[in-house]
Amino acid sequence: MIAESPKPLLSVRSLRKFFPVRSKGFSRRVVGCVKAVDDVSFDLMPGRTLGLVGESGCGKTTTGRTILRALEPTAGQVLFRVDEGNAVDLASLSGRELKPLRTRMQMIFQDPFSSLNPRMAVGDIIAEPLVIHRLASASDRKDRVAEMLSRVGLNPEHARRYPHAFSGGQRQRIGIARALIMRPSLIVADEAVSALDVSVQAQVINLLEDLQREFNLTYVFIAHDLSVVRHISDEVAVMYAGKIVELAATQELFARPRHPYTKALLSAVPSADPDVKINFGLRGEVADPANLPPGCSFHPRCPYAQERCRQDVPCLRAIEEGRQVSCHFAGQITD
Repeated sequence: MIAESPKPLLSVRSLRKFFPVRSKGFSRRVVGCVKAVDDVSFDLMPGRTLGLVGESGCGKTTTGRTILRALEPTAGQVLFRVDEGNAVDLASLSGRELKPLRTRMQMIFQDPFSSLNPRMAVGDIIAEPLVIHRLASASDRKDRVAEMLSRVGLNPEHARRYPHAFSGGQRQRIGIARALIMRPSLIVADEAVSALDVSVQAQVINLLEDLQREFNLTYVFIAHDLSVVRHISDEVAVMYAGKIVELAATQELFARPRHPYTKALLSAVPSADPDVKINFGLRGEVADPANLPPGCSFHPRCPYAQERCRQDVPCLRAIEEGRQVSCHFAGQITD
């Protein structure tokens, strides 16, 4: 008997999130839109980590929030597999239908201070999801909060303290504890370590990896630090102007980038050798998502651009097993 292949926990199909641009004055007519997320598709297997990278404004955070329905999608599907094995389209559910699934999806925010209510004690912050979903009695909540604080490396006796009494790294651990108290299967980590010192970053990353192994968590890890992404991710999706331009296994992408934008990002990673100069290798500015150029949105900055790039929009296509690239000449770019 042939074993059934595992199915993705999360399948995103043609996801779009557009924000309207309105005219000034009394009428406030819609005169355009910001294409923050435009036709994003990927699969994420259970227990794996997808790194989502790109320059500021490329749509990483909007993608993560739209997946969790913190933002309403303009179009597309977000297929989330529940325990019974059936995939549910989160994008089409009503608020009432979506609420029971909230326990399976959580988010770790970028700023560990502004995402915590300064007027609530830490124990109440972590227990709040249990209160909202009515999943435990008061005594059970106290026990689960103490257990989770210990699990993320904090003292359970500090549950009565307030967020201002903790360091940045400790506050991020509180945010992780709040996300994990529901025992979710999917976590979107939005720049979860970017606001922390380097030494604290390493501790939090190690904690996330330990928790992933213990609870079989699946991560969408949003970051701009490629060194962190390389360490924690199984696959990497590179975004530019709201689109995924390259998607591949982490080691393959870092060893052999196939999209010119990916090559430029990797060339900007600092080296431990002080004699090696950083050469970003791109001219111009990031494309304006409210006024994208015709054809490939990257062509004004691309050193390989040809006439076709100025006219035809490339689609994300497989050029080899396990690698998808949105570039007309991806198979020819090997240097």
